[in-house]
Amino acid sequence: MFDDFFIRALVAGLGVALVTGPLGCFIIWRRLSFFGDTLAHSALLGVTLAFSFDINIAFSVFIISSAIALILLKLQKTTNLPGDALLGLLAHSSLAVGLVVIGFLSFIRFDIMGLLFGDILAVTENDLIIIWVGGALILFVLKLIWKPLFASTVNYELAEAEGMKPERVNAIFTILMAAIIAISIKMVGLLLITGMLIIPAAMARNISNNPKQMVLFSIIGGLLSVVMGLFGSLEINTPSGPSIITAGLILFILSLIKIKRLSQLNN
Repeated sequence: MFDDFFIRALVAGLGVALVTGPLGCFIIWRRLSFFGDTLAHSALLGVTLAFSFDINIAFSVFIISSAIALILLKLQKTTNLPGDALLGLLAHSSLAVGLVVIGFLSFIRFDIMGLLFGDILAVTENDLIIIWVGGALILFVLKLIWKPLFASTVNYELAEAEGMKPERVNAIFTILMAAIIAISIKMVGLLLITGMLIIPAAMARNISNNPKQMVLFSIIGGLLSVVMGLFGSLEINTPSGPSIITAGLILFILSLIKIKRLSQLNN
C-alpha cells in the first residue's frame, strides 16, 4: 500500500489538474503564456510576504498575483508600451523585489528549491482543502463567465457590441489565473506552474476538433500527467513536480503523432 503522503500528493495533483485544464485552454486561445509566467514570478513576492507577516502562503500569493494582474490591465490602458514589454517589466520587477525581500529575511530559512520546483509530497490535509475548495470556486466562476469570456476571445469588439462587458470578464479571468497559481504553487513551484497550465492544453489542441473536446482532453491530459509523474517519480526516485511536467511533455510529443498521421493521410 502507498504511504499517506503519496495519497495526499495524488489527490492534490488531481485537484489542480481539473482546474488547470480549462484555464490552460483559454491561455492557449488568448496567447497568454507569458502572462502566466508573469504571475508565477510575482508569486515569489507573495511567499516572502507570507513568511514576513506569518500569513497563509496561498492567500498571500493570491493577493500579490491579483494585484500584479490588475496593475497590468491598468498599465495597458495608461501607457503606450506593448503588452510583452509590460509583462516582462512586471515579471522581472516582482521577481527582483521578492529576492530583495528574501535578502532582508536572513532569520528565516527558505527552501528555495521547494519554492522554484514545488514539493507535492509535502502537501498537508489543509492544503488539500485549499486546493479542492479553491479549485471548485475557480471552476464555478469560470462557468459563470464562460460565454462572454469565450466570445471576447473569438472577437473582442463583437462581444463588446453585444453588451457582454469583455473588459470586466478579462479582469475576472486574470484573478482566476492568480487563484490557480496560489493554490498550486506548493505542488509544482514557481517555475513549473505555467507548464502545468500550458502543456496539457497544447497537447489537447493537437488532438481536438472543437473547443469542448480541447477542454476535455486538456483535463484528461493533466490528470494523466499527475498520475504518470507521481508514479514515475516513486519508481525512479526523481523530483515529483518536474516529473509531472515531464509526463505532460511526453503526452504532448505523443499527440504530435496524430498530426503527422493526419498530414500523411491528407497528402
